[in-house]
Amino acid sequence: MILLTGFEPFGGNDTNPSWDAAQLAAELLRADRGSVECLELPCVFGTAGEVLCQAVDRLRPTIIVCVGLAGGRERISLERVAINCDDAVIPDNAGNKPVDEEVVSGGPAAYFTSLPLKAALRELRIAGVRAEVSQTAGTYVCNHVFYTLMHHLQGNPGTKGGFVHVPFPDTQVVAGGRETSMTLGEMAEAIAVVVRTAEHTDAAEPKLSAGALPWRQAGK
Repeated sequence: MILLTGFEPFGGNDTNPSWDAAQLAAELLRADRGSVECLELPCVFGTAGEVLCQAVDRLRPTIIVCVGLAGGRERISLERVAINCDDAVIPDNAGNKPVDEEVVSGGPAAYFTSLPLKAALRELRIAGVRAEVSQTAGTYVCNHVFYTLMHHLQGNPGTKGGFVHVPFPDTQVVAGGRETSMTLGEMAEAIAVVVRTAEHTDAAEPKLSAGALPWRQAGK
């Protein structure tokens, strides 16, 4: 069983490409494996993590890929680490705006993804998809969900899980009139590649440089 998640619209937008791309990816994956569930998460601190954990306990997936929007980026971002910190710069959809609060009280400072990021990055590059390993998932609801998932999976060591950020779609204008060139179809294929790689990668990760300098993300 594969579980994909995306978010409802937030910040005044009518749509959220993370949800649209997750649904398209689920269709691609069902074509050759069938057992794929897709879940739309509320963009609300606390509630989003609760809804996700309930679905994980109910469905017992072996691979979980949560997807969120990072509109300022131009690549698929494979998130390496989730931190135990909620620090919102804008309210969530319920009006919450936590500042310097723990995602899980008393939890570890951070969790690493259990998805094979370097192997996925290699496969995405082979497929011609712009991608990078990201060293920060931010401190908004995306990171909150990522951290909550990894904390929850500590009791399920056989399950692989993690988070992927997608940029704005090519149909959505961002600040200053600049548009990205990534289509929803490309995003969906990228998510599918991550899932397929996770299914077939059990050995050590390839030694592939994908770090970041302090003033830029890797690959830029």
